[in-house]
Amino acid sequence: MAVGTLFGLLGGLGLFLYGMNQMGDGLQKIAGNRMRHLLEVLTSNPIIGVFLGAFITAIIQSSSATTVMVVGFVNAGLMNLPQAISVIMGANIGTTITAQLIAFDIGAYALVFVALGALPYLVGKRKRWRYLGQVFAGFGILFLGIETMKGAMAPLSDTQAFANLTLRMSDNWLYGLTMGTVMTAIMQSSSATIGIIQSLAGEGLITLSMALPVLFGTNIGTTVTALISSIGTSVTARRAAASHLLFNVAGTLIFLPLLPWFSKIVTSTSHAPIRQIANAHTLFNVANTLVLLPFAGLLAYTVSKLIPAKPNGEELTLHLDSRLLTTPAVALEQAFSEVMRMGQMALEMLRVAKENITTPTEDGLARILELEEAIDEYEAGIVQYLVELSKRSLSEDLAERHRQLYHLINDIERVGDHGENIQELLAHKLANEAVFSETATKELEEFLDYTMETFNLALLAWEKDDPSCALTAREREPQIDKQEESLRLSHIDRLNQNLCSPISGVIFLDIISNLERVGDHAANIADVYVGEEVHGVRS
Repeated sequence: MAVGTLFGLLGGLGLFLYGMNQMGDGLQKIAGNRMRHLLEVLTSNPIIGVFLGAFITAIIQSSSATTVMVVGFVNAGLMNLPQAISVIMGANIGTTITAQLIAFDIGAYALVFVALGALPYLVGKRKRWRYLGQVFAGFGILFLGIETMKGAMAPLSDTQAFANLTLRMSDNWLYGLTMGTVMTAIMQSSSATIGIIQSLAGEGLITLSMALPVLFGTNIGTTVTALISSIGTSVTARRAAASHLLFNVAGTLIFLPLLPWFSKIVTSTSHAPIRQIANAHTLFNVANTLVLLPFAGLLAYTVSKLIPAKPNGEELTLHLDSRLLTTPAVALEQAFSEVMRMGQMALEMLRVAKENITTPTEDGLARILELEEAIDEYEAGIVQYLVELSKRSLSEDLAERHRQLYHLINDIERVGDHGENIQELLAHKLANEAVFSETATKELEEFLDYTMETFNLALLAWEKDDPSCALTAREREPQIDKQEESLRLSHIDRLNQNLCSPISGVIFLDIISNLERVGDHAANIADVYVGEEVHGVRS
């Protein structure tokens, strides 16, 4: 291959990928957080999940990004495996929109779209206009890349190496399947591989029968991104990524024996080679989904057997994928999910503390410390992730969400610190064989319950987007202050009557003091939700 042809192909590919990225990024910014809410709320029905996966992928122009997003949601517990499988099936359909756009063959107007997009992008005062300009400019650059690749590939018909390649593809479908899989895995974009195939077909360099095995291979190769992103995630998230691979491999195995029949159907849809490949891509993915959607449960069962759960449950590991930083809305959602997991760990610290109020155990105290260490690691990791995310272009609503997460992280981490303080007090109780009176134990357990409920309400406000939970948590904070003061006075009275030992008395008073501060942080978390000024609290 001549140097000029190689650089033309690589340059055109670069323009194509850049244009697709810019178009998808602009559409994401226009959509804001709506994609996230759609995925969270509307995926309980498998059919709706398919349509939603197709819609989201058509918006962000990447089935890999959608699948990575789904893996992140499954990992965070926002989506179960059957829901994820239906969305992944839809993503395979949605990604075909790029090939359909290419088939319109409007490359001659590519620079017109770039010009139409550049003006609002560069001088637009409103962000929405700039984002729309980014979409148009990206669309134009995408077609400019296609035209560049077409021009670079035209001389290939005269080369012996390319003649040998097409001969092998004609004689052996496995060669084309492997080539499509490897190319897509390397570029991490099935649309880019199919764009190259369409360019070759447009120049008359390959036939539809040669292109189909390559097209099937792109569907397998595009699963690599999700598989990589699932490394180090939860078992369910790894199963979601594996189901993408299994689904696409199963579809390929079903359609390979039907290649001659499938080729005739595709040929009947259009006489233009570029449109035929686009239609083949769409028909294959739609048919594959229709055939395998009824077996989604079996698919989930199969991957569950292939990837069994760990006997000891999931580790307290932070799961943040740096690749999601290119999709800020999704990256923020993953960060938010990890912050909520951090909150649940702080809540568990309080639950374990309650279980150890009467008779502290070494295992219980060790579990509290394990959770506190995990919370500290989460804080450091999420903050670093948010710092990296702040370097990206964020829409106004995403920037506000970004700011809110810093407040949540700080308050949850402080709750973890108070949980550690309580652990140290319980360890002191165990070492000194201190005993609480029956009344003191009952009071402490009730106060713990009330404080935990308040903290949980503050977290639920965010997890369920429920203002009533936030308002209730805020209303409870003054009551926690009053309870702490009442318990303090009644316990001092018991000490004065020699109904409780001095050591037990000090431990009791310090525990309720820490719980009162947990209430303060719960109120802070609720304040951030309702958009009120956050006030400092005692550490």
